[in-house]
Order: sequence, then C-alpha cells, then structure tokens
Amino acid sequence: MRIGLVGTGRIGAFHAGVLARHPEIEALVLADADGPRAARVAGALGAEAAPSVDALFGHALDAVVIASATAAHAELIGRAAAAGLPAFCEKPIALDVPGTLGALRAVAEAGTELQLGFMRRFDAGYRAAREAVGEGRLGRLHTVRAASSDPAPPPAGYLPLSGGLYRDCMVHDFDMVRWVTGREVVEVYAAGSDAGPAMFREAGDVDTAAALLTLDDGTLVTATATRCNGAGYDVRMELAGELAQLAVGLDERTPLESVEPLGPPPPGKPWPGFLERFAPAYEAELDAFVGLVRGERDNACDGGEALEALRIAEACERSRRERRPVRLAEITSA
Repeated sequence: MRIGLVGTGRIGAFHAGVLARHPEIEALVLADADGPRAARVAGALGAEAAPSVDALFGHALDAVVIASATAAHAELIGRAAAAGLPAFCEKPIALDVPGTLGALRAVAEAGTELQLGFMRRFDAGYRAAREAVGEGRLGRLHTVRAASSDPAPPPAGYLPLSGGLYRDCMVHDFDMVRWVTGREVVEVYAAGSDAGPAMFREAGDVDTAAALLTLDDGTLVTATATRCNGAGYDVRMELAGELAQLAVGLDERTPLESVEPLGPPPPGKPWPGFLERFAPAYEAELDAFVGLVRGERDNACDGGEALEALRIAEACERSRRERRPVRLAEITSA
C-alpha cells in the first residue's frame, strides 16, 4: 500500500512515524508547504519527500492522510475525493458549517471514504466507558462531566487560525459526549473567560470555557476547558448513573492532587501533552484507517460525525457571544 501524507508539523510528523512502521504500508510519500521540513522528516523515516503537494497527488497512491494547517483541510479533502482516494484528515474538516458541508458533498459525489481524526474514539478508557453505558451498567445516566486542560497556551500566531477554544479543543469532548452516551445534544449554554494572557483577547478568543449541554434524554453534561493548566495535560470524563459512576482519564499520571488525609499520592510524572497521553489512540486510529482502505473495517468516524461535533461547538460559541441558551436546531446542517 502507498500512502501520501500532507503536512509534517508536530502531528504530521508523528503520523508519518506511525505509518512508516505499519506492516501494510510499502511506501510513504510526504509533502508540506515547507518543502525542506518534509524532506527532513522523510529522511529520518526512510520515506520519500515530494517537492510539492501537487507532486504528491501525481504519485500512484492508495490513500491520503491530511495533517496540514486547518485552512487547507477542506481543499485537500476535495482533491483526494476528486482523485478517487480515501482520506484520513485531522479535525476539523473546516472551521464553519458551510465549509464542512462543501467538503462532505465532494466526498459523497466521488463515493470515496473520509475518516476524521477524533482519536479519543480509540482510547481504551473512552471505549470502556462507551461499553459500560451501552450495556446499562451505570443504570439511567443522569450526569456527565468532561474536562480538557492544556498545560500551556499555544503560540499567539495559532489562535486566530484555530477557530477558538470550543472548535479547536472542546470539539473532542463534544464528540465523546455523543459517542460515549449514544445521545444527541439538543441545547447548550456556554460561557468563557479571557482573563489570562492578553493574546486571547487580541484574537477574540477565550483561554477558559465552560458549557452546560442538555442531551435528548434529559441527561445533563458539563464540559470545561482551559489553555492554562500548569499542573499538566488533563483530559477526563466522569459518568454518573443511578447504579454506578466511572471515570475516564484518572490514573497515576493525572495532574490532580488530593488534599484529603487518605487521598491518593500526587502524580509523580504528569502527562505533558496530548501526543503522550493519546499516543496509543493515535496509532490505533491510523491502523483503523489502513483497515478501511483495505476494505477490512468500517469507517470509525466519518465526516458526518465531525459535522455534528462542530455544530455543538458552533452553538457554544454563539451562546457565549450572545449570552443565552442555544438550541442545536439553530445550527443548520442543511
């Protein structure tokens, strides 16, 4: 199998390493807007570097992995579809619903496959939580709490391109709420704070946010996120039902310290970032994509799933700006 990968930044280089080690991949071709960077990554992995993205699409490929800057995702999805190639793309498809729908139309018209990079669907803890909910082990689910905390803010130049905290970060939590519970969000009420570094205010973004989500069966969900969690990278989900409670992301590396006399000891080595925390999940999602390309597996996260997570993020942003509850029906997907 020959795979082309576009984008060799941090996540792209990580994906390239995973693909280079995969036993089903015979050849890997890398391209980037920064040609020398693609050449360096390719050289380190024994892969091939195309001189441009156009040149990469000129190769005889079986599939494309898209890990470029967000602004290029929709166009590259369209190019892959036009070439008849299945594509894996890091989230998001686009930063707005119209752009997302345009890319999805291109895929539908071409009859190709598009898998989105919501890696938490492949994390062992989230998968166990989904199984427990599906089997009814918690009883009636009444409360869900989700949290995503980055240890340090991203570079200032990234913020205007990110789409904001809801679309860039919390969209993973929104995807997990739907996937783990099997329910849909019907209403959100969100707030945000830009009291941290000035670069968030300058970008029209927030460094910390919270949202109350109401699911279609009445379950209440709280989701919080921050870019300024100096204790370490912290991603968790708690699910409470009438029969039991469980937690995802609670282990010896969770950057959380108990002040109770009988509480657990503080973490010795907190998670430093998302690549370390979710490395096995990233590998599993690319293995699933290879299986999809080979016709051996179903699509684990198609473009429609990404659209629904984006609609929740859009509703939260509207709620924050307008200071009111927003029904998901207001965020059209037509």
